[in-house]
Amino acid sequence: MTQQPSLRLAVSGTYSTGKSTTTEALSIATGIPRTHAKTSREILMDIVPGKQVQELSAMELIKLGLRRFEERVANESLPGSFISDGSVIHEWVYGEARMRVGINPGASWWLRRVKAVSGWRTKRFYQQYMDMYGELTKDRARRLYDAYVHLPVEFDMHADGHRPVSEPFRAVSDRLLHNAVQEMGVPYYVVHGSIKERLTAIVDLFDLNLIVPLDDAIDQAQRRVHNAISILHADDRFHEAQRRKSFFRRLSYALRY
Repeated sequence: MTQQPSLRLAVSGTYSTGKSTTTEALSIATGIPRTHAKTSREILMDIVPGKQVQELSAMELIKLGLRRFEERVANESLPGSFISDGSVIHEWVYGEARMRVGINPGASWWLRRVKAVSGWRTKRFYQQYMDMYGELTKDRARRLYDAYVHLPVEFDMHADGHRPVSEPFRAVSDRLLHNAVQEMGVPYYVVHGSIKERLTAIVDLFDLNLIVPLDDAIDQAQRRVHNAISILHADDRFHEAQRRKSFFRRLSYALRY
């Protein structure tokens, strides 16, 4: 078998752009290992069980982002090629997007309004933090990745009742990702279309060799991603987070920034 070219590839894109299925299928098709960080829901089960992301305070969101950043750094520090589901700048992008759209952009209008009022005293500090965090993550990405492939917003957002996002948030995140990679000067490509069309484009861009046909790789990837989501939804702690909170509990969350 012909050896694959050395490649440390980051596949970027905001929520519901198909990163997990695309990177899983690309890894299966080429044999290049896939790296990723745990989802926000998985991490929440450990650090703040019983809460959804839209109920987190700013400090809890920072803790969540740092935990995901820590995982990415560890997973991408091993020698050799890899395909990253996302990249080290993604947590910064999501934090920066929240500063622009609202700390919990997918929450109800009254909760977003209360959050904006309760956070006016501390927002400047969090913005300074995000600026510093952005510089750090972009510097690491510049040294770490050989190239970026970006998946634009082409699919409808999956409404799972947990993701604290909205279409304006997705649009801001998409623009921030695009601008950040251009600023870093890392080779950068945008691929469009179905999963198979994307994979075909990526394989051609980097002259990769297939060890599994694309159709088979896509079938396997879709099953793996579906199974992973099913396990998450079956977790008792996830169900606990989905249960309706009392009005006073929701109000206490709303009054925290």
